[in-house]
Amino acid sequence: MAGYDAVIIGAGLGGLTTAAILARAGRKVVVIERSNSVGGAASSYKVGDLFVEGSLHETSDPHDPRDPKHDPLKRAGVLDAVTWAPSGTLYEVRGGPVGAPLTLPDNFDASRRALIQRFPDARDGITRLLGEMEQIASAAGGLSRSTLLKSPRRTFDALRNVLPAIRDWNLSLSQKLDRVFGGNEAVKAALAANLSYYHDDPATTWWVFFAAAQGSYLLSGGRFVQGGSQRLSSSLARAIKSAGSDVILRRTATTISIDSNGRITNITHTAKDGSDPQTVETTRVIGNAAPEILAALLPEASAAKLVAAYGHRQRSISLFSLTLGLSKPPRELGVSSYSTQLLPDWMTSLSDYADAAVLMADEPLERMPPLAIVDYAAIESGVPAPPYVLSVVGPDLLSNWTGGDQDSYRAKRSRWQDALVGYLDGHYPGLAQSIAASTFNTALSVRQYLSAPQGAVYGFAPTPPRSLFSAPKRSPATPIPGLYLASAYAGFGGYTGVIQSGGACADMILGER
Repeated sequence: MAGYDAVIIGAGLGGLTTAAILARAGRKVVVIERSNSVGGAASSYKVGDLFVEGSLHETSDPHDPRDPKHDPLKRAGVLDAVTWAPSGTLYEVRGGPVGAPLTLPDNFDASRRALIQRFPDARDGITRLLGEMEQIASAAGGLSRSTLLKSPRRTFDALRNVLPAIRDWNLSLSQKLDRVFGGNEAVKAALAANLSYYHDDPATTWWVFFAAAQGSYLLSGGRFVQGGSQRLSSSLARAIKSAGSDVILRRTATTISIDSNGRITNITHTAKDGSDPQTVETTRVIGNAAPEILAALLPEASAAKLVAAYGHRQRSISLFSLTLGLSKPPRELGVSSYSTQLLPDWMTSLSDYADAAVLMADEPLERMPPLAIVDYAAIESGVPAPPYVLSVVGPDLLSNWTGGDQDSYRAKRSRWQDALVGYLDGHYPGLAQSIAASTFNTALSVRQYLSAPQGAVYGFAPTPPRSLFSAPKRSPATPIPGLYLASAYAGFGGYTGVIQSGGACADMILGER
């Protein structure tokens, strides 16, 4: 029976980051992945001639030492293995309360100037809010650099110690923006137009989390992995193998065995059809998966303990993703920015964002959801063209797509795709006639492809803590000795949060005797 220092279940960014750091530190590890390739959500693939980016639109610059991704990617040996292409701006927002297009640059000074020029009456509030965001993002970045604060739990605990010095630390995003801007919905929507990158409701989004996450873009600038997120995932897999460890594809973990003392002894995995069971010895298992997925592999008592620790936590937003392959560059159709946040006319306030996720429960009518639109041809993205790829993403719920058979699901999905294309064509005339290829993934696709309960794409929702001491612990450690999390469920979601969680998990294991 083969033996490993650690077995990683799932080859998403979190698990790959943990495995690469451990392997380069001399530990013998193996990554077990049920799919045909590594990456999970951080994957790029082709549907015919159409290039599809699984998740990445924009992330903050990991070359900036203040960025939480800097240290784990450097130690994993992949910081310079890919090219981080500048996005140029954070986004352009148009429609809804904002109205005419407004470009938000990807640094604090230029964003401050752009917002004040557009909203001169809100000058004091803009200056105050961006100043606080910069303070919070800088503090979070500083904490992530500390060698004593490698885990999300320690970082959060340290941040919690400075929270009393942060104005309005316990507010939701809605409460904070209301307090600063009153009824000026246009400036609120301009500042948080990309809300679906984090959550689907400003009233349940923690202000400090938003400030740290949005502020990270404004500290270091927006970036895209040239050639797609698969490049980074594959680089991590190569780093693991180069260090003498293994990545095994098309294998499914089926059982985590635990001894009478409650400690992990081995793990069994099979071919995708359940054949060819193989068992490997290990005392540490790292789950790049949701806690309930891992619970299904454990004995009943251990499974119950794991579910009890996480079952009450609210899951994050889900998303739909429409990828269009166009016969001409999107800029020729009027798409004027790499990233565009298109807010619908029915949105008269930022709080209306919360109504968007349920729209797809019904048939498409006049109301369309807020959309994040990315034109990969607008920057040096390395995305092959033609066809020219336009990615369109918006808030969704798994419940919007359950309850019917496969035929009715496909038919409804097709109707929504047609409605979204018609809506986009109204804003960018000629777009519909330029479509050469397309693919449409819903929250149900997310659940099926990623085994993500409720279709959650960011792990747990970033809800405000009720008090300094009531916030859930975000840590790779679980109640099961030897079982760890290296995913969005161990920290905060998104590209940065998952990579940071992977690094924290590796540090926790390396710090143990």
